[in-house]
Amino acid sequence: MSKSNNLPSFGSRISLAFGAFFKTLGDAQFAARVRDDGIGPAAQPAPVPAPAAAPAPAAALLREATPDAALQLLSLFQREARLIDFTQEDLSGYSDADIGAAARLVHEGCAKVLREHFSIDAVRSEAEGSRVTLPEGFDASSVRLTGNVVGKAPFTGTLSHRGWRASSVRLPKLAEAHDANVLAPAEVEL
Repeated sequence: MSKSNNLPSFGSRISLAFGAFFKTLGDAQFAARVRDDGIGPAAQPAPVPAPAAAPAPAAALLREATPDAALQLLSLFQREARLIDFTQEDLSGYSDADIGAAARLVHEGCAKVLREHFSIDAVRSEAEGSRVTLPEGFDASSVRLTGNVVGKAPFTGTLSHRGWRASSVRLPKLAEAHDANVLAPAEVEL
């Protein structure tokens, strides 16, 4: 980090982002603090829903997500990119150049995992910075409105991020006795 402005470097921010991402996935209390501190997605202005023709269901049914797939993905990121090692390392003793070199290896390994196990497509086909119009009834789960959200659709604005959607997932099957909580086994050299 530069002493003059005390802002984290790009490499440091990558490490922070990965660490926060996986801590948010694995720690509900941490996720609530991120949300409540106004830095998570909930801090964005909520889209104004268009008036519904029929009354909305009383409550959405929630399904419980099992952690096995998330743990398996984290294990793959560790195996191919040493992601957990990178995020658990105290980086304060390293230069930005050293962190950047390590981040390049982590980036390459993470990209390999994503290519091998997911097909990822953009939610919107337009280029970022393009003007787009969202018609009435647009898919609010695929597009988040930000900024001064007033009124009802159609909305016209600037596309600031195209979004990402997984079109296929190809995680390996787990053996019945596999302990998904072991993200990387300890190694003992003989």
